[in-house]
Amino acid sequence: MFYFLCKTIRNGRYAKATPLPIYKLGFLQPPSLSLKYNISSTSDQQPFTVSYLINALGLSPKVAVSASRYVSFETPERADFVINFFKSLAFSETQISKLVRRLPTVLLSDTNRTLLPKIEFLASKGISRRDLAKMLSGCPHLLKRSLAKQIIPSFDFFKDLLQSEDKTVQAIIRFPGMLAFDLETYVAPNINTLRENGVPECHILTLLKYNPRSLIVNPVRFREILEEVKEMGFNPLRLNFAIAVVAFRAMRKSTWESKVDVYKKWGWSEDEVFVAFKRHPWCMMASKDKIMGAMDFFVNKMSLDPSVVFKRPALVSLSLEKRLIPRGLVVQVLFAKGLVKKDISMTSLFECPDETFLRKFVMPHKEEASELLKLYKEDIRSLEMKR
Repeated sequence: MFYFLCKTIRNGRYAKATPLPIYKLGFLQPPSLSLKYNISSTSDQQPFTVSYLINALGLSPKVAVSASRYVSFETPERADFVINFFKSLAFSETQISKLVRRLPTVLLSDTNRTLLPKIEFLASKGISRRDLAKMLSGCPHLLKRSLAKQIIPSFDFFKDLLQSEDKTVQAIIRFPGMLAFDLETYVAPNINTLRENGVPECHILTLLKYNPRSLIVNPVRFREILEEVKEMGFNPLRLNFAIAVVAFRAMRKSTWESKVDVYKKWGWSEDEVFVAFKRHPWCMMASKDKIMGAMDFFVNKMSLDPSVVFKRPALVSLSLEKRLIPRGLVVQVLFAKGLVKKDISMTSLFECPDETFLRKFVMPHKEEASELLKLYKEDIRSLEMKR
């Protein structure tokens, strides 16, 4: 839990060169106020605010001009203070720029009065400074919401449903926006609709925990989604029903059709795409590039018939970088040395946990095990570095 002691602002005046004392609690070294900008070099051509946004925050001229429509100031003191406030909370320069780009008015905030209490509340729930920086730079509008009227009631609402503060925090980290929406307008009616349609409480809680965004949608549209999913033959009692709701919530019709077209390029029919979706809805949650990459890997690199993937559509949703490519390289070595059969089960090969894969396909081959293990780990490392 973090306890923040920020009392550097008195009588509404901003201390120009007084750093926030959060660093005393082991966060960081005192933040420097030597922001890197040279306002005079551009002040003749641009308003002060635009010049500041370009030089102090690295925004492009176009973005800076757009942001200046929402915020305007003639001196840098207050903006400097806000920037250093976020720096003292371990926000990176990129995260601060991202936050300001999305919420320019934050630069005029009273940090002690409007920002700090919200950050203290979230931190008191066990959210780390790294997660806070990621959350708030990705969803800065949460900082505009009332702590007492919106953020705390929303947190308590989800905690009551999930019956766990830890699970609530995990859901918030995945989608901070869940604390920013009106519960009575969006979330509560959609939860009631799921219940009315016979969706078990455990599946509703799974949606809340792992994909809270799926429940934040206009209730009329949400009912339409449920009807579409039921018409496709999904059983509300099964978890796949809830996952299909997530899929339809995340996609427009045009997006769905474009993904169907990608599968068609690999010989699938539209009916086969539909059947695969019913078997494993996540196969349509992957991006078009991900679908194309996975199919290319299985067909062209692993020499599999597209029908094999159709029968196991879960294969498409597996990570190319962390699972498919590294394992594929190991298995190709095993094939070349005649250590495994060509008709090996793809489920056993790609869908099993890492420990099982190593135990079944690497460690039994004592002479080659060290070489295979090195190949496997080095390939994962190199792929992660390229990302």
